[in-house]
Amino acid sequence: MLTAREVAAYLRLTITTVYNLAASGELRGFKIGKSWRFERSEVLKRIAVASRR
Repeated sequence: MLTAREVAAYLRLTITTVYNLAASGELRGFKIGKSWRFERSEVLKRIAVASRR
């Protein structure tokens, strides 16, 4: 599990962008309390989709 901060660093995005992607469903994640968590496989899928553009 990755935090939003870790995902932002990994994808070279701002944390706000990660939250927006999660809220819009473009980056699948789930909330534990107030914190977002992301599967590493979902982050890798996001990279694959972005590289096809």
